[in-house]
Amino acid sequence: MKLSRFAAAVPLCVCVCICLALAGCRSASSPDVAATVNGRPIYYADVDRAYRTQFPGKSEGETDDQIQIRRLEILRSLIDNELMLQRAEKQGLVATDADVDARLNELKSPYTKEEFDRQLKDEGITLDELKTRIRKDESVKKLFNKDITSKINISDADVAGFYNGNRGNFNLPEPQVHMAQIVVTSHPDPNVRNLKNDKARTDEEARRKIQAIDARLRQGEDFAMVAQNYSEDPNTTPNGGDLGFLPESSLDKTSPDLRKLVFALGPGQLSPILHTGDVYRILRMISKEPAGQRDLGDPRVQQSIRETLLSRKDQLLKTAYYETARNAAKVVNNMSQSVLNMATDTGAAKK
Repeated sequence: MKLSRFAAAVPLCVCVCICLALAGCRSASSPDVAATVNGRPIYYADVDRAYRTQFPGKSEGETDDQIQIRRLEILRSLIDNELMLQRAEKQGLVATDADVDARLNELKSPYTKEEFDRQLKDEGITLDELKTRIRKDESVKKLFNKDITSKINISDADVAGFYNGNRGNFNLPEPQVHMAQIVVTSHPDPNVRNLKNDKARTDEEARRKIQAIDARLRQGEDFAMVAQNYSEDPNTTPNGGDLGFLPESSLDKTSPDLRKLVFALGPGQLSPILHTGDVYRILRMISKEPAGQRDLGDPRVQQSIRETLLSRKDQLLKTAYYETARNAAKVVNNMSQSVLNMATDTGAAKK
């Protein structure tokens, strides 16, 4: 898989400015500075580096405006993570060397030393730069765990309420599979509302995007979170790609190869990238269930409900957390202002 496993391991929203040590060398008003977050600069070089990682080649028919939109979206992600990183620093939650080494060893484990070094070279980053990315990623994870995840309490009453409101979903007249999916298409659907407002516009963009998503998932990123951020299916994206329970008979309507693939997947396993027409998708097998009513006392039922409620609450609180952080911060977005100024200057010139 050509897409960077290292970039996937450290999500775009956490790949912020690598050269923080140089912050004092250039002023916030420098033409090199794309934005500042509470006075700390994010450089155009950081935006360019993240852009090359996510979009290694130009798609056919791609316009300058489309490129600028992506660059602005990337900068927004860099700003968001800089906000989170600063909060982690303030609370003393910066990842330790041991944290970094543990994550680095996880990344190295699938490769020989030669293969790992080649991956670094292909991505144009050094080992120290990768460690810096990992440290920031792990620091933000610690922040989220402390300020969000650790404060979520799913009570027995919450579980019972969900079960009673969705009892029919736990009555299986025939064996069923519980699956989730992430979908990417080459034709953007205006009804799609993923959290990143990220939509492929061509088949090449769709192919590269699904490869990026696949790499993220293979590195252990949460499937539901990735689906909410990037999936392009209007029906399942808000629920983390959850397709619910599907009767085995419904798979008879699919191709024999797909049916065989689904039955071969074990709980928690991912399918390879599936390509049909203009649609790319990745499936995740959540569970396989025999026929019959599932009681609330079934540990599998309770676990499934708790995971669903926890994922929903976690995503809600993280969204709110980002918004409150932005409200409390002083952010100067030079790139956005530059785009507006350019449009104004162009319009004045035409007159």
